[in-house]
Amino acid sequence: MSKNISNVRRWLGVLAILVVVVISYVDRMNVSILITNPDFLGAFGIGNDRVAQGQLMTIFLIGYGLAAFFLTPVYESFFSVRKGLLMSILLWALFTFISPFASTLLLFLIFRAVLGISEGPLFSLKTMFINETFNKNERGKPNAVSSMGVSIGLSIGFPLITFLIYQFSWETSFHVLALLNILIGLPLILLFIRRPGNNRNIDVANNGGIKRHKQLIDTMSTAFRTPGLIWILIIEIATLSYLWGSSAWLPSYLLQEKHFSLKQMGMIASLPFVVSIGTGFLGGYILDRLPTRKLTLLFVIGGVGTALSVTTAIISTNPIITAIGLILANGFWGIQGPAIPTMVQNLSDARSVGSTYGIVNGIGNLVSAFMPIIMGVVIGSLGGNNFVGGFYLLVGTQIITAICGLFFLMYKKDLLILKDNGATK
Repeated sequence: MSKNISNVRRWLGVLAILVVVVISYVDRMNVSILITNPDFLGAFGIGNDRVAQGQLMTIFLIGYGLAAFFLTPVYESFFSVRKGLLMSILLWALFTFISPFASTLLLFLIFRAVLGISEGPLFSLKTMFINETFNKNERGKPNAVSSMGVSIGLSIGFPLITFLIYQFSWETSFHVLALLNILIGLPLILLFIRRPGNNRNIDVANNGGIKRHKQLIDTMSTAFRTPGLIWILIIEIATLSYLWGSSAWLPSYLLQEKHFSLKQMGMIASLPFVVSIGTGFLGGYILDRLPTRKLTLLFVIGGVGTALSVTTAIISTNPIITAIGLILANGFWGIQGPAIPTMVQNLSDARSVGSTYGIVNGIGNLVSAFMPIIMGVVIGSLGGNNFVGGFYLLVGTQIITAICGLFFLMYKKDLLILKDNGATK
């Protein structure tokens, strides 16, 4: 009976984090709809500047990546998952709320950067919580469920933000998102996230015999020694480049390149992410049944499938085929989602799981942060509303993902085999 209660409690924690991830992804794709709104563009004078529009997402991701890299080891060494999440939610609620009061584009970009910094440790904290509360052969499903927040947030976010902006005002969208954090995210963390008794880093950090700064250095150095780190990092960069590039420009692409109506745009932009919810869970289900050495097979299948589906959407002149291509693309992309945190949890030292994921997620976001602005440059150079070149960049990211997954599967599987057999590093 007590075991069942414990299992319920840890899954309630996963669901609480899922909701927080949902809110965060509704928040971060807000600007994707804002750049289709003449009132917002006019307020900051960027109506015809595709590069400036891309900067709105890029500056957020730079702050996010820096925080994931530098703040995560601090959180892991000195704070619990619960405390870290509470601090993050309070900060991003504040900067979301005050963003509409920015009087200049520069100030708005500063608010975006600080907002990114406040959200940066989220996925590392999520990975730490699952690592602390689930056994190795149980982590696929909780990783998948909590990662589903990405797709749920985007699928809800596109129609929700479109409604708020076009029925009320662009300022309203920020205020509603801030309230969601305070009224929903904060209480869920307070109620359902507890520090497990086996959090070694906090226990050791509080031990008078070991200084905290030494613990921080040890955590980071251990994280950097994670086997196969560079390959996980490349996959993360490619995966996030697809996510940020597609989510930043998909609404504009549907409206201006494919000439969908505003209502159709909101629906079609969200449908691909609805599908990726299911495929993300499917990926987690498969992961718990695959031998660890074959884990990267999901990147091969998902990368090839996504690349082919996006190409189909680009070259088709039929709006139905375009929509189907985009939906299938996100289905294949979604199946890859749980594999990255699972790889980190399997390969990294138990003392530095959060910091290892912070390195991967931080550098991954820092590099992929430039995808929206690079796509903006390409789109602008081809005439302002020609999105084809920009979207072919997304195809390239998935080819890279598939190649890295195949390389890991063929030449680096010894790392995974060692862990699969229970060997220590």
